[in-house]
Amino acid sequence: MSDIPNPLDAVLNAAEQVRQQLNIQAFDAEGVAHLANFIEAQRGKLAPAEREGVVMALGCFLGQCLVQVYRGEWATGKDGSTGIGLANRFFFNPFYLVNTQLNEGESASVAAFFASVPRRLAAPPVARKSWIS
Repeated sequence: MSDIPNPLDAVLNAAEQVRQQLNIQAFDAEGVAHLANFIEAQRGKLAPAEREGVVMALGCFLGQCLVQVYRGEWATGKDGSTGIGLANRFFFNPFYLVNTQLNEGESASVAAFFASVPRRLAAPPVARKSWIS
């Protein structure tokens, strides 16, 4: 038995802590709507020293919602970032999405993004150009 901590356990624990602290019932679309409202309420109020931790925690919650609702999986992107893989076609970084809403406001709402996922999944894959090597 290894004493090395599983990074996924830390992500899942953080997601659950956010769910409990924000009194959200489930990792679902309603939970993401609540999260988006919470992010809006935090805009401009976070001290620089606490921002990274808040983005990480809220991103864990958003990512877990993507996992549970859209059958995604936590994965590592080509650039080494942590995110959610969906349908073997998409990779979304929930931490980036949270940070973007904190910066840009409702125009970058995590709830709007979450609602757009079914449309993205239903779209046919983009054909690769054969003339690019």
